[in-house]
Amino acid sequence: MDKTSILGILFGIIAIGVGMFLKGVSPMAVVNPAALLIIFLGTAASVLIAFPLRTLKKVPVLLKIIFTERKGNNAAQFVTMITSWADTTRKEGLLWLEGQLDEVKDPFLHSGLQFVVDGQTPDFIREVLLEKIEAMEQRHQKGAAIFSQAGTYAPTLGVLGAVIGLIAALSDLNDIEALGSAISAAFVATLLGIFSGYVLWHPFANKLKEKSEDEVRLKEIMIEGILSITNGESSHIIKDKLSSYLSAEEIDMLDKEDDDAAEKTT
Repeated sequence: MDKTSILGILFGIIAIGVGMFLKGVSPMAVVNPAALLIIFLGTAASVLIAFPLRTLKKVPVLLKIIFTERKGNNAAQFVTMITSWADTTRKEGLLWLEGQLDEVKDPFLHSGLQFVVDGQTPDFIREVLLEKIEAMEQRHQKGAAIFSQAGTYAPTLGVLGAVIGLIAALSDLNDIEALGSAISAAFVATLLGIFSGYVLWHPFANKLKEKSEDEVRLKEIMIEGILSITNGESSHIIKDKLSSYLSAEEIDMLDKEDDDAAEKTT
């Protein structure tokens, strides 16, 4: 589970709820059926118009990505694995990798290694794998665009909801006390629209973009690792080359893994 997504939503709800309480407004004021209908059903309607059904079918999968951590996304561990393979292939030959294919679960890495075993040139391998990354990025951009657009529509629909509420409130000016309450309720739609847009939908889109960038980075490391093995480079050169893709924290993790491996061999 991606704890930051859960905590972010909880903190957002708490911030609004406590803020309303401190301002002397009951948090239950947001439980307004008309406002909820205008904002959430209206946003859903706008998204339905904006995107084809084949794209919207991916929303459940996208939500799963937002709220779960991707397994096997440890770049440092991958660099360690690649450098280990490099030492073995320099001794046994590239065909040794064929025996590792069944253990590779990542389809992208499996595809790259299969190209190596099949004797494809480094230029061919790089070109095909980069095309796969580009296609993946395009898919990810479409997914993030759904929530980004929802974040654009929701606040505007909040203004629409406020206008509708004001029309209803101003239709009868005889009861001044009821008028104040009706005007207050009219702005609940604006509150919900801004909240959903800037605490839910836009952050969801950004989270998808961040996770996409992490996945692209890992796949770029895979490409460089595969090509380095194909070119017969030493494990030390490969480690230095792939470390340029890693953060300072990941480099420390990589050094620790190397130290642990060295202790086991002594």
